[in-house]
Amino acid sequence: MNYKIYEITGEYATDADSGQQVYDLIHPALLAGNSVELDFSGISVFASAFFNFAIGQLLKDLSPDTLNKLLKITELSPNGYSILKRVVENAKHYYSDVQYQNAVDTVLEEYAASF
Repeated sequence: MNYKIYEITGEYATDADSGQQVYDLIHPALLAGNSVELDFSGISVFASAFFNFAIGQLLKDLSPDTLNKLLKITELSPNGYSILKRVVENAKHYYSDVQYQNAVDTVLEEYAASF
């Protein structure tokens, strides 16, 4: 399966809602063991929120090796790749270390409650 991210986000792949939309498209295919290609041609602006929702949360259900094997990223700019790499490393840590995960969740809950 191939998805052109531009058709989902337009020029800006920045928000969590678009990232969740991508996740909802690719998650079932990846869980079934199918390959997925995400084509980022035409995207000029990226944010970690997009990648956290689109790709980072995939590591909740897939090992990093499986994700690397099944998910192909194409036409991603060096800036986008840098952000994606950081998001994946953070997600690996989050989903592999329960103590870290609990600490992050606690901080985020306290932050959300402060509004």
